[in-house]
Amino acid sequence: QVQLVESGGGLVQAGDSLRLSCVASGRTFTSTFSIYGMGWFRQAPGKQRDLVAIISSSGNINYADSVKGRFTISRDNAKNTVYLQMNSLKPEDTAVYSCAADTLTLRLRNYAAQYWGQGTQVTVSS
Repeated sequence: QVQLVESGGGLVQAGDSLRLSCVASGRTFTSTFSIYGMGWFRQAPGKQRDLVAIISSSGNINYADSVKGRFTISRDNAKNTVYLQMNSLKPEDTAVYSCAADTLTLRLRNYAAQYWGQGTQVTVSS
């Protein structure tokens, strides 16, 4: 069974930091996690899902303009894990954050990734 499980969300104040983790498990990812592009997405209540950051299998990284300079995506292939370090959090960062995986980065960009996690709630109070 393929799973992406996010953790690290919570309630914080504006200006605080959080680090989200997404662990991939299951036969699909055994010994092959490194070939997957990974993405973080977020969805606030009543709004569409937005792409936050992508890291490709080769390590290329892209961020949404709204998080550039504040968020950092990274991956540890030995641990089948992708991280999202979020600094200088703002109330507008409040959302459910989900990770996704696909062998094609283009599908991540098109919100059509093959695998998705359930998400973790991040709430930033002012």
